[in-house]
Amino acid sequence: MTTDPYLSVDQVAELLGTTARFPRRLIEERRIRYVKVGRHIRIPKSAVEEFIQSRTVEPLRRPRTRHRRAA
Repeated sequence: MTTDPYLSVDQVAELLGTTARFPRRLIEERRIRYVKVGRHIRIPKSAVEEFIQSRTVEPLRRPRTRHRRAA
């Protein structure tokens, strides 16, 4: 058995800082892993972490220029 905690839709919404509508849409569009337990939907915490990681945009690293524009 896995020790990965299962979260409710409301808990996922709170973790993501959104309303419950957003995780429900992710489930409906099958953009996140979830488990059905009877009538209840549970999302493994690792699935939320994977979702966040796969959509994280890293900043571009631009080389610094030596000369700045004169005023």
